[in-house]
Amino acid sequence: MAQFDGLRPARLKVGVISAGRVGTALGVALERAEHVVVACSAISEESRQRAQRRLPDSLILPAPDVAADAELLLLAVPDTELAGIVSGLAATGAVRAGTIVVHTSGAIGISVLAPLTEQGCLPLAIHPAMTFTGSDEDIDRLSESCFGITAADEIGFAIAEALTLEIGAEPFRVEESARTLYHAALCHGGNHVVTVIDDALTALRAALPGRIGSTVADDPDGIAERVLGPLVRAALANTLRDGRAALTGPVARGDSATLARHL
Repeated sequence: MAQFDGLRPARLKVGVISAGRVGTALGVALERAEHVVVACSAISEESRQRAQRRLPDSLILPAPDVAADAELLLLAVPDTELAGIVSGLAATGAVRAGTIVVHTSGAIGISVLAPLTEQGCLPLAIHPAMTFTGSDEDIDRLSESCFGITAADEIGFAIAEALTLEIGAEPFRVEESARTLYHAALCHGGNHVVTVIDDALTALRAALPGRIGSTVADDPDGIAERVLGPLVRAALANTLRDGRAALTGPVARGDSATLARHL
């Protein structure tokens, strides 16, 4: 196993499976913390191009070869593929005993890593509570994020916390049994707000004829976003600070007549 000095990990050789939005963003963040991404796996042409752009010094290899040379193996794959990847790697014997194996799923704990844990690996679940769009902003946002970590013991938590702090993020512990609820809460907040705001924009565009937006130079279609943007940003900030007390407007004052007209 790699040696550790207090809470600061030694410089680790990192393998990334696979070169998606999350894996490559975390790979760049780890390299900025002076770890070395030696290899990553990339199946599609899109993921190969992403790996070459974000991690140009890393080899693109099959997953077992990525795992074989890694001291820190990062499994950044969809939840539905995680168990199969773990079982496949365990069957090949490619992952060396002592390897730190991290997956990035929010809803799944470390039990899914059992086949590799039984072979002497150290299992960690480290989930960035952030949305990933594929843009380079994803990398910068990591340092503004919180990471939900789950480990088997205090040694594991110390390593997970150190890795998270190194890339500038804030770690917090999530119990194995709470991972599903934790992830559901994030999806409720992060995904549903998108649909709510998109619906509001659609209604606002219908309410504001095109001639209003067309009076704005070089931005004929952005009036709905400019009207709604300051409102929703203020509402979000107020809610994070005050909770339900941030509710305003006809709902807060019980204006049933206005709400009825909305319907």
